[in-house]
Amino acid sequence: MIRVRRIGRWVGVPALLAFMLAWGVWSNLAQAQGDYTGGAVLATRAVGGVIIDQSGIIRSASRQDLQELSKTWQQFHRDLPEDFRQPSPSRAISLKYLDAELARSIREGTALREEVCFLGGLTRIDYVLVYPDKQDILIVGPAEPWRLHEKGYPVGTQTGKPIMLLDDLLVALRAAFQPQRTVISCSIDPTSEGIQRLNAFVRARRGNVDPVAFARALEETIGPQIVTLTGVPESSHFARVLVAADFRMKQISMGAEPAPVPGLPSFVSLVASSGFRPNNMMPRWWLAPDYEPLARDEAGLTWKFQKAAVKTMAEADLYNTQGERVKTEEAAPIYRKWAELMTARYEELSKADPVFGQVRNCMDLATLGALIAQERLLEKAQLSLPALLGEDIVATAKLTPARHVSPTAVFTRIRGGTMFVTGGVQINPWEIASHQVTRPELATVRASLPIPSGTWFAN
Repeated sequence: MIRVRRIGRWVGVPALLAFMLAWGVWSNLAQAQGDYTGGAVLATRAVGGVIIDQSGIIRSASRQDLQELSKTWQQFHRDLPEDFRQPSPSRAISLKYLDAELARSIREGTALREEVCFLGGLTRIDYVLVYPDKQDILIVGPAEPWRLHEKGYPVGTQTGKPIMLLDDLLVALRAAFQPQRTVISCSIDPTSEGIQRLNAFVRARRGNVDPVAFARALEETIGPQIVTLTGVPESSHFARVLVAADFRMKQISMGAEPAPVPGLPSFVSLVASSGFRPNNMMPRWWLAPDYEPLARDEAGLTWKFQKAAVKTMAEADLYNTQGERVKTEEAAPIYRKWAELMTARYEELSKADPVFGQVRNCMDLATLGALIAQERLLEKAQLSLPALLGEDIVATAKLTPARHVSPTAVFTRIRGGTMFVTGGVQINPWEIASHQVTRPELATVRASLPIPSGTWFAN
């Protein structure tokens, strides 16, 4: 085990998590809060194959970055305890005993076990169960042993779906209990100054120009795109997931990198094959939850997450001469066509490129937090969670915030014109938690599942 020297209230982590810390899951912990002993820490920091350097610039992880990560995984990964070596269709995580596990780690100065940091291998949330008589709330879902995906993220050995992280759970719960309800979002957009420079540059163009040189000049003129985050700390791993997914979506749509699944062409090739050139060359694509209403029993003690998917939405941005977005309008059919293709391939995409599955996990966790807060489930269970909810008790990752994206990732030439793609990720967990249907038969679920007793999980 590697133990991080604690300053304040940081929790120690196992040796395997040293690579995850350096790779962006709980990174910067070593630099900000102490030193590692007994193992090397990688210099790179990435989420889902996307690196954010110390200046906040976003780029794709190189092959060397990923090879280095793989070597570190092999060095520190240990066999899992027997209870976690086989997949479980319904693993229950007790918030009561998970909170106690964090408190114990702080009290004794010991490292959290790997299986705690990876929430027992959960890949999604199926149920939220409230037990007032036991003063506990359980989150239940399928779970698997995990391995390292080639993109540098732990995924289930059976399905290849990304594993949920304790750090993201902490961020989601704390965001839900803030005084003001907010939408969680990420957006990567041009600056108003960049749009002004672009407009002036295009107006000043005279005569025929070399298209390649002109495109390069346009990129330099508009400059880096800026990252805007709301609802979660910009230094959190949760925020990095949103940024990385947005960045990868832009790369795929612009053809900067091919989609890792069949049936999802770049937008550039889609336009080329259609023979249609859109009038508006500022499309906005963003990822949003596609959830069915939450099902509940009559007492509000059993909650079921039904369909929980992700959809790609499309609009088009209009900017004025000052470079300010004045409005968005309905996207042209070809923009919507690409969004529909990505939505249709999203499940496959989330396995081939796990950052898209991570977004779905974050949507589940954000919805969990909103549900607990909105329905006052802690009061129903007579439960307090000082370690899970207390930032002054257990700190989450403090990563370098994403600030800028090179225009190369969001710019392309299409049929004689130039296009910049904008957009991001938007999660309104309060809206999801507010859409409910009552199904009295769900009350039997609470009696049919195993309940953890004295431990933080049960199969």
